Amino acid sequence: MIDLHSHSLWSDGELLPSELAYRAEAKGIEILGITDHIDSSNIELVVPRLAQVAEDLNKNLRKLKVIPGAELTHIPPAMIPEIAERARRLGAKIIIVHGETIAETVPVGTNKAGLQSNINILAHPGLISKEEVALAKERGILLEISARVIHGITNGHIAKIAQEIGANLILNTDSHSSNSFIDIPQAKMVAKGCCCDFEPLYKNSRALAERVMYAQ
Repeated sequence: MIDLHSHSLWSDGELLPSELAYRAEAKGIEILGITDHIDSSNIELVVPRLAQVAEDLNKNLRKLKVIPGAELTHIPPAMIPEIAERARRLGAKIIIVHGETIAETVPVGTNKAGLQSNINILAHPGLISKEEVALAKERGILLEISARVIHGITNGHIAKIAQEIGANLILNTDSHSSNSFIDIPQAKMVAKGCCCDFEPLYKNSRALAERVMYAQ
């Protein structure tokens, strides 16, 4: 299993990055993205520390690779491009935008602004429009199928339009604790629940992970 969306206690997760990584490795996860919530208030604090701990862990863990990232969360849409670029400069290798899930009140226009920015994943984009899905396809941005219950309500909608238009999907857990990690049999059930094959989702996860890990 590859999981590129998780949270430590540097935002609203329960565990230190090191413990989160250890628990992920014990669960059999191959590659973990630690992508804590950021806005302009905490970006300078969080992102460099995730970059440092990922470097440290990757020197010492035997089976798991850790990728530092950031999830841009509830940011005014007009600020998303700037914050995404700042996060990259500070060491985030995976940039996620917290999409317009129906589980929360997210600023209208977040999906579109994220898709117009230099990001990798639009997380739990809710009732995303066909125009936005087409933009994701055009820009090579992955749309998330979420294993997190509160955000997974619209997985079927997202998958249906993505498959119709040809946009690429990715499956993540959005874990805030080790109890939320899933293995491949569980991931296959999540994918099947929204009429998706798991293998293309896994392939997209691996392609993104390898691209950002080995980028110069």
